[in-house]
Amino acid sequence: MTIGYGSHSKDCILEPLSLPESPGGTTTLEDSPSVPCIFCEEHFPVAEQDKLLKHMIIEHKTVIADVKLVADFRRYILYWRKRFTEQPITDFCSVIRINSTAPAEEQDNYFLLCDVLPEDRILREEIMCLKYIQNNLCYCSFFNFLLTTSIITDNKSVLLNHMAREHAFNIGLPDNIVNCSEFLHTLQKKLDNLQCLYCEKTFRDKNTLKDHMRKKQHRRINPKNREYDQFYVINYLELGKSWEEVQLEDDQELPDHQEEDWSDWKEYPVSAVCLFCELQEETVDKLYKHMKETHEFDLLKIKSELGNFYQQVKLVNFIRRQVHQGSCYGCHMRFKSKADLRTHMDEAKHTSLLPERKTWDQLQ
Repeated sequence: MTIGYGSHSKDCILEPLSLPESPGGTTTLEDSPSVPCIFCEEHFPVAEQDKLLKHMIIEHKTVIADVKLVADFRRYILYWRKRFTEQPITDFCSVIRINSTAPAEEQDNYFLLCDVLPEDRILREEIMCLKYIQNNLCYCSFFNFLLTTSIITDNKSVLLNHMAREHAFNIGLPDNIVNCSEFLHTLQKKLDNLQCLYCEKTFRDKNTLKDHMRKKQHRRINPKNREYDQFYVINYLELGKSWEEVQLEDDQELPDHQEEDWSDWKEYPVSAVCLFCELQEETVDKLYKHMKETHEFDLLKIKSELGNFYQQVKLVNFIRRQVHQGSCYGCHMRFKSKADLRTHMDEAKHTSLLPERKTWDQLQ
């Protein structure tokens, strides 16, 4: 048995993936509770995915590895159904040759779709995160974080990072928190009682409380409230000591002979990468200037025209993906190398020729 890999299997896709609910672009697939075959028009009930997998093996000689680890099987299938219409299957799948030592007429090829391919691995991770966020994050009807009753504490980092990043509400690093579900329900109860989490004053209605916490920057908890100590791991480090006492010991200056040597410390600044070339800048402002002057791509202007932050993210992700795949989004020509693509887009001025909204503005 001989195994070969598609031409894209060695490339690493660094940008987030777009996960459209209906990659094929048809209402039938989006509204249907069934799952279509990746290659043909056969449909199978969602609960009978084993029949679909069997069909794909028998009829299309394709195997999906570790399918039980896919968080949303239908979304996964719809994604690859669209991708396989764009490029040959050998670009994505490992080729398994059966009876490789037999005569040519008795040999046969099967295709394995698995997370050895970076795009498949990232897709599985994105689906898992998206599924978790949809099921366990916020309804955002009050203070932008009314929580559901079901919290998967193994994935608490997804929830806490979302709250900090999207709603400016930070209760600490996920690894420093224990009993996360109980902690969040405690906070929710206080909000339901119209109580500010920081100053702990009570207000007459939700809108007044919301405005107060926003204007006073009280989107944080009261560090003096001992009720919260049980939820932070630092309070379990030494028996009988609070987090303040432990922190005070850590902050005390060391004797001169115990001072640490930081002379070999090297700082690696966070860099922003150009959408079209390999240039990296330390600040996004410098990157905006570079893309405008070098590639005639005014991202600041585009962002102001789009307005919606979610739309901005989807457009940037679409452009990164097209460039990664060597495809010009202005004329749809494909190139063997990123250098050839970059030369073409700069000479033809296609960097400033934005794609139609329907090509990138899809459900995620």
